[in-house]
Amino acid sequence: MNAARAGRLRAVLLDPAEAQQREVPGSTTAAVLVPLHERNGELWAVFIMRRADLRLHAGQISFPGGRHEPGDRDLAHTALREADEEIGLDPAAVTLLGALAPTPTFVSDFAIYPVVGLIERPPSWAPAADEVEAVLEAPLRALASTHRVETVERPRGRVTTDAYTIEGERIWGATGRILTDLLVRLSAA
Repeated sequence: MNAARAGRLRAVLLDPAEAQQREVPGSTTAAVLVPLHERNGELWAVFIMRRADLRLHAGQISFPGGRHEPGDRDLAHTALREADEEIGLDPAAVTLLGALAPTPTFVSDFAIYPVVGLIERPPSWAPAADEVEAVLEAPLRALASTHRVETVERPRGRVTTDAYTIEGERIWGATGRILTDLLVRLSAA
């Protein structure tokens, strides 16, 4: 990606330190990396499909990430550490561009802080077998064309959410909100 395009992206994103100061409902603080790479002149995003047997968010599509640990310097460090653990993305291969608005998860009670990074895509992914079913990639333009607002039936009631489709799977909930924030910001870049 050329420096001008990267600069335009930085200009529409939040400063990670400022985003980290925003309060969001949630008893557990977590961070996700929104990994972007350029292919054939288009921006692509990288997601994970969580294993179906996990206790939380089983089988859902998300960005790589997880709980903030006491040894993490900040939430950007959390996101980079988790992306390395979950998909084998070397933190040295990530150029942090900024952050998106933090968002809560309503059922599992997480406060999620998304950090956006431009990545050097590795030749292959190394998904953590105990957490990740698959690594999915899609061009942002194609994802944007699948946007809709859906009502999803959950054990605790209905949730109305931004939703997208990737490889026949639904992106929704907090990940859908994060993706919408990213796409709205990129449309201004």
